[in-house]
Amino acid sequence: MKRIVAPTKGAKDWRRLLARPGLHWREGRSAMTLAQSWEAAHPSAPPEVERALQSSGDPLLMDLSLLLAIPEYQVDLPGGQRPSQTDVLALMRGRQGVVAVAVEGKVDEPFGPTVGEKRSERSAGVDERLEWLIGFLGLGECPDAIRYQLLHRTASALLIAQQFDAKAAVMLVHSFSPSGLWFDDFSAFAALLGADAAVGTVSRVEREDGVPLFIGWCRGDERFRTRL
Repeated sequence: MKRIVAPTKGAKDWRRLLARPGLHWREGRSAMTLAQSWEAAHPSAPPEVERALQSSGDPLLMDLSLLLAIPEYQVDLPGGQRPSQTDVLALMRGRQGVVAVAVEGKVDEPFGPTVGEKRSERSAGVDERLEWLIGFLGLGECPDAIRYQLLHRTASALLIAQQFDAKAAVMLVHSFSPSGLWFDDFSAFAALLGADAAVGTVSRVEREDGVPLFIGWCRGDERFRTRL
């Protein structure tokens, strides 16, 4: 990924950054919906994002304001052939310093393959990455039913926080599904990490050392599902 970031003029500028623009840039899909939501909120983060972070009650996340939002931020991980691509990297500043928020946008799309499905690929690169993810997140073991995407997105949040010397890392699902599709998958992942899961909130993951980690889920404004 290039280190030079150019400012956007609107949501359409996000399209070219997608891995597969022709497939993913569609009305009602997460890429366009998320772009419209964040562009409309500028120069702040969307209000539901700010509320979810504030809900933690943790001093690290109090009164955060947006410094910079980078769409489709790529993070290199061991193993595999491609970097992990974070929908939005939001660097925010609060009372105790900078916080790195890795945002995963969702409308109706699932989180992709499970850990069990990735294991069945029997690929040396996938096996290496999966082993690293489980170890890096301090899981010991990981059930087959857990969604693989949640593992590498959370690991990316921690790596980004280290990269920017942030005080905390947040992996936040920004969902625009009125029925909260796939929240059960997120809840199972949160339970694996020993964290609470509730819509509109962010919870701290208890870790023995390293960068403090939070995960959460917030519900976005459904009007952004329509092309504006």
